[in-house]
Amino acid sequence: MEEVIEKILGVEKVKLIASGRTDAGVHAYGQVANFHLWDKDKIQDLEEFRECLNLRLPEDIRVICVEEVAEGFHSRYDAVGKTYCYKIDTGERPGVFSRRYAYGFCEKLNLEEMKRAIPYLLGKKDFRAFSSEKRKDKDTVRWLKEIVIEEKNSMLYIFFKGEGFLYHMVRILTGTLIEIGTGKKRVEELPDIFESKNRFRAGFMAPAHGLFLVEVEYATEHRL
Repeated sequence: MEEVIEKILGVEKVKLIASGRTDAGVHAYGQVANFHLWDKDKIQDLEEFRECLNLRLPEDIRVICVEEVAEGFHSRYDAVGKTYCYKIDTGERPGVFSRRYAYGFCEKLNLEEMKRAIPYLLGKKDFRAFSSEKRKDKDTVRWLKEIVIEEKNSMLYIFFKGEGFLYHMVRILTGTLIEIGTGKKRVEELPDIFESKNRFRAGFMAPAHGLFLVEVEYATEHRL
């Protein structure tokens, strides 16, 4: 994207700042990125600029919207919330057209138990046990605001909404919910898992290809 922007605008160096780094294999409906441009006259029409970007970008990247924001805006540090969705295909075999975008899991899942676990996971907590973070001095307290589980035909959607997320946190939370849904873990174990701060006490890490970054939220005052 940096190279494409540089070619379109005829500038030497563009540094693109993303709202966060998604793991390899993770998808995004709503990734946000910003860059600084010293000469604003380089872009006369934002919609025309967006169209030019999409003409030159590879087929798996699309720019949905372009906005001018306040000078000090930072797509990562100014984010006030993020929403992720994890997709699980519970059919007998992974769907032909969804297999790259949903985790194929054919075991029977107890959705009632998975939903019963949600209140144990919500709130401002230390999620170290649900992260692959190696640094001991890293602040691992996060505020998980909402988890919603929806089922449509053979597809299961798990939405996670919070202020921010740790490394691999959503995928590990998903794996933990799946283990609760299969009976490998009990809901009542969750308080002890949090207390332990031990990654190996939580569930497995669900594969990357089922995870989507849905939305990044910002305070409205950053828009011009």
